[in-house]
Amino acid sequence: MLFTTPFVALLAFAGSAFASPLGEVPEADVRHLEARVSPTNMVQITSTTDYCMIVPKNKHTNIGDSEHPGGETTYCSKPTDPSQGTFAPNFWKKVTLKRGTGKNGHPYIQLTGCMNTKTNDRLNPNDGGGQYDSNGGSGGKGNPAGSKCTGYASYVEIIEPDANRACIRCCQDKADCPTNKDTQGCPVVIPGSYSGCN
Repeated sequence: MLFTTPFVALLAFAGSAFASPLGEVPEADVRHLEARVSPTNMVQITSTTDYCMIVPKNKHTNIGDSEHPGGETTYCSKPTDPSQGTFAPNFWKKVTLKRGTGKNGHPYIQLTGCMNTKTNDRLNPNDGGGQYDSNGGSGGKGNPAGSKCTGYASYVEIIEPDANRACIRCCQDKADCPTNKDTQGCPVVIPGSYSGCN
C-alpha cells in the first residue's frame, strides 16, 4: 500500500493533462493556399537564362493544334522535374527581360525577343503561332486549363515560329496579361524588343 497514493496521484495528474485541451492553436488560414500545379502545366520567369514556357507536347506541332487537354507541356531552361523538357541554351537568339508596373499598379515580369525556332523540335517552323495563357480558354480556366506562372496570378505567352518570335508575361493583375488579342501577335500583346527576328 505504500505505492498506492503516489501512483494514484500520478494517474490523476496524467488524466488531467490529457483531459484538458492543449493550448490555443489557431486554425490554419487556407485562403492563400493554392493547389500544387503540375510541373508540366506551369511557366516561370526568373531571368533570361532561367525560365519555363508551355510548348506543344508532340514534335513539330502547330500551337493551335496543341490546344487540347494533354496537347501541351512545359519546357524549361533549367528543369526542376524530370517530366519537363529542356530548352537548348541558344533557344533565344535575342531576349529582353523587363519588370514593370501595370495599369492598376501591380507588378509584372516579361521576356520578349527572337528565338531560334529550329532548336526546339516541338515547334513547326512554318506555324503562324498561337497563345497559351492562364485566364483564356474554355470557361476562362486557361489554355492549358489550370496552368499557372510561378509567383504570379496570371500569364500570357505567344510563340510565333514562322516569325522566329516569342513572348511571355507573368502578371499579378490579369488586366496586364490580355488574352483577347492572340491573333495580333507579340508586339501588340506584350510590347517589347523584337527587331531582327526574321
